[in-house]
Amino acid sequence: MSQELLRIVDNLARDKNIDRESIFVDLEEAMISAVRKHFDEPDSEITVHIDRTTGEITATKDGVQIDIKQLGRIPAQTAKQVMIQKIKADERDSIYAEFIQRKGQIVSGSVVRYESGTLIVDLNHRTEAFMPKTEQIMGQTHRPGERIRCLILDVKEAANQVKIILSRTHPDFIRKLFELEVPEIMENIIEIQAMAREAGYRTKVAVASLDDKVDPVGACVGVRGSRIKNVVDELGGEKIDIVRWNDSSQVLIANALMPAKVSEIALCFELGRATVVVDEDQLSLAIGKHGQNVRLAARLTRWDIDILTPDEYNEGIELLTSCIKSIEAADDTVIDRLIALGVISVLDLEDVGTEPLINELNIDAELAEKLVAKAIEDAKLMAAESKKNQAENLLQQEEKIEDTQKREA
Repeated sequence: MSQELLRIVDNLARDKNIDRESIFVDLEEAMISAVRKHFDEPDSEITVHIDRTTGEITATKDGVQIDIKQLGRIPAQTAKQVMIQKIKADERDSIYAEFIQRKGQIVSGSVVRYESGTLIVDLNHRTEAFMPKTEQIMGQTHRPGERIRCLILDVKEAANQVKIILSRTHPDFIRKLFELEVPEIMENIIEIQAMAREAGYRTKVAVASLDDKVDPVGACVGVRGSRIKNVVDELGGEKIDIVRWNDSSQVLIANALMPAKVSEIALCFELGRATVVVDEDQLSLAIGKHGQNVRLAARLTRWDIDILTPDEYNEGIELLTSCIKSIEAADDTVIDRLIALGVISVLDLEDVGTEPLINELNIDAELAEKLVAKAIEDAKLMAAESKKNQAENLLQQEEKIEDTQKREA
């Protein structure tokens, strides 16, 4: 019996990943509860000790030794119930301690089922984790029994259970996948400086090398694209652009907008806005499908990016020049200084306001106020003209629809 008890404790400790000593303490406390209930003497001093080597049980009541095996079925049932509760509590503590340390890491598990859109994943044959619909890659479905890799997003205790939240949409999931696939990242030779992701569609990753001899983009792509292919396959075909990091915002923005080729970039630090000029044939590439390329580039670089063609850029400059030259005491040098500040349109001048003109460009306060006031006035006229053109276009479309309907009738 004693040796069997030791085997049970060892099996529990191994299967439930619970400290062996904790199980012995739980057993002793459960037996104390059983003895106390059997004698119904709350004030009695009861002790139970299990020898950790032999498994022998010693019990006393008020200093007098008692045979715990002779107490009967009801105390045994009490001890069993207390023990089950304590083992469950220990198991919860063990699971929490294990997975809270692994928060932010990638874990592999087996798909169990879907529950109201939430994916249940078995992590180690004793722990089930949850992946909410918002953390699942759109368009991907998983079959029961399928092996799946996820990021441990959060670990928390709730309602007598440990709730492990998984994610496959978080940017750190891709970061960790690259750490697994690219040894140079794990060894801190290459650093992921920034990342922007629209899960299931496209991700941009900006990388830099701490060793001049190591090409960060080439290392992440791998020979014939082998490394990046493994990441893309794990993500179900999500496109990944590897971008070379640069401390120069202009260079970084140009890199981030690839594969489009950039002709010119004007930065307005006051507005956090980058105006990027691309040739007409590069416009759709720069913007991307549904604006995805420029949107991800903006998030990667942390600049608000406007994409313009050369004609649109020149038109903006001409309107700005006309606005400024209409003000007495404003000359070409004022225009040049504004463009150098990144102000390349009337709308930019309206947004910037007077303070940067006074503080950054040393423009007289009175002149600065006149410039901004004229910009606001011109911006209103432009908005009214735009609204008028939209109304006319809408009217023309309606007339075309009416003509088509009449011909069909």
